[in-house]
Amino acid sequence: MTTPRPFPADSFSDVLAANGHHVDGFTDSGLTGFARRGLAIVTCMDSRIDPLAVVGMSPGDVKILRNAGARVTDDVLRTLVLATYLLGVERVLVMPHTDCRMAKGDESDIHRLIAERSGVDTTSVRFATVSNQQQQLIDDVAAIRGYKLLPSALVVAGAIYDVHSGALTTVDC
Repeated sequence: MTTPRPFPADSFSDVLAANGHHVDGFTDSGLTGFARRGLAIVTCMDSRIDPLAVVGMSPGDVKILRNAGARVTDDVLRTLVLATYLLGVERVLVMPHTDCRMAKGDESDIHRLIAERSGVDTTSVRFATVSNQQQQLIDDVAAIRGYKLLPSALVVAGAIYDVHSGALTTVDC
């Protein structure tokens, strides 16, 4: 059994203060876990992306799945199964972005850079870098469409978000 550590309040003081302000104006207490607009977005963890703003939606409208590179992983597929059968998702937008670190080098580059900066050997981790972003998007959309546990009526599309203009460029997948 793991012994819990005290919450590191000093390291998170800005977060806790901001949450206090958030609580003061909080109006979303009536939301459910259901995706009101029937949409799930698979996108990158990049902090330049505000998925709700990109598609003009609000909290409660969309399920947002984020990871490095907006990749369709086993965990994304697992989450989409839950989202489609239990949480109202009927369509999925896979949305990688321009200027993505996962599309700027291969696995060995990422491992080398981490080792140089920190001395940590990460070669046991697969980061799922992307050499051709458009082709990878097509393949990731196909992975969702072909996943046997997802509904055949699920509508899946792909678009690349431009972090410099805010525009979505649709991709035929």
